[in-house]
Amino acid sequence: MGYPGDRKAAGGRQAGPDAAAGLRRAAIAALVMLALGAVLSACTARPAARRAAPSPLAHVERVFVATERNLNAPGPLFGRKRPSGLKYLSLDISVPPTHKPGRIEWPDGPPDAATDFVVTDSRVYRDARAMTRAMQRDQPGKETLVFVHGYNTTFSDAIYRFAQIRSDFAVNGPGMVYVWPSAGDPRGYAYDRDSVLYSRNAFARVLERLIAAPGQRVLLVAHSMGAQLVMETLRQAALKGEQHLMARISGVVLISPDIDPDVFRRQAAVIGTLPQPFLIFVSKQDRALSLAGLLTGRKPRLGVIGEPGKLAGVKGVKVIDFTALADGEGLDHAVPITSPAAISVLRGLIAQAHGGAPAFDDSMVLKAAPAP
Repeated sequence: MGYPGDRKAAGGRQAGPDAAAGLRRAAIAALVMLALGAVLSACTARPAARRAAPSPLAHVERVFVATERNLNAPGPLFGRKRPSGLKYLSLDISVPPTHKPGRIEWPDGPPDAATDFVVTDSRVYRDARAMTRAMQRDQPGKETLVFVHGYNTTFSDAIYRFAQIRSDFAVNGPGMVYVWPSAGDPRGYAYDRDSVLYSRNAFARVLERLIAAPGQRVLLVAHSMGAQLVMETLRQAALKGEQHLMARISGVVLISPDIDPDVFRRQAAVIGTLPQPFLIFVSKQDRALSLAGLLTGRKPRLGVIGEPGKLAGVKGVKVIDFTALADGEGLDHAVPITSPAAISVLRGLIAQAHGGAPAFDDSMVLKAAPAP
């Protein structure tokens, strides 16, 4: 059985080679999309964050959130009109005493703070100023860690992931997750790529608010397609001459970035001097990015490049390869924040950097600890 392009076109004429090639590409893209949906549907459940009474044995992470999503309908958006208008809130997320690094313990039945991630309290702020004041009261500091989630992420996924990151990396200073309008559905790859472009202005407004007070800075940490949102927002700021914003970015970390390397080079060229440090965490066995590469033209994505030589001409970028620390969780698409071994190594590197010692080389290939 051949591809559709091997058959005669309507009207009895044989389709030409260009038309046949186009049909083959369309058929391959459709098959890859089906495979992507099937694989991610199997690996990414759609549970929702749920409230429960607190447990004295659990600890609570207060997660601050900026989002355009409708707070009354935080589930998947696939097939719906994108929401607009920024909202600001915080949620107290209880991390169970049984928590294992890298994992989100979703409830199998009724939520229980002794065994599951649960929401124990929440509050909505009237505007960004009110949220930043509350953040500084609860989590004082001059540098706000801003986490930007990736593709196929619901509101619940995003807030629980950030709570897990804060817990596993012992983040004590101010932190916020920006929840952009992902479809929250594996079929929504194209929808999410458009949502990234849709969200640039709103994300820039959030960053402006976070640096409004004298001396305030932001550290941007983005996963997967969220890296595209960060790079597009920085590119937009550079084009608009917003040097005050660029000067307040204390670093950028892109985890498994779902960006075409050619596009990244163009983005970096427009930005000019990249914020420092600028780290790219990669895993060459990232199965989600392998599928994304097929879907977008059979080109490797930035998150699987392996070495900085493939980013010739881009200055100030450090590439850290986490391949050896992968444990198969989540298609190995977020190894630095889901693999217990990777979290342990990364915490050590961060502590080393905070101590003033050089921690990240221009190119690093991390090794797994030898078996006992």
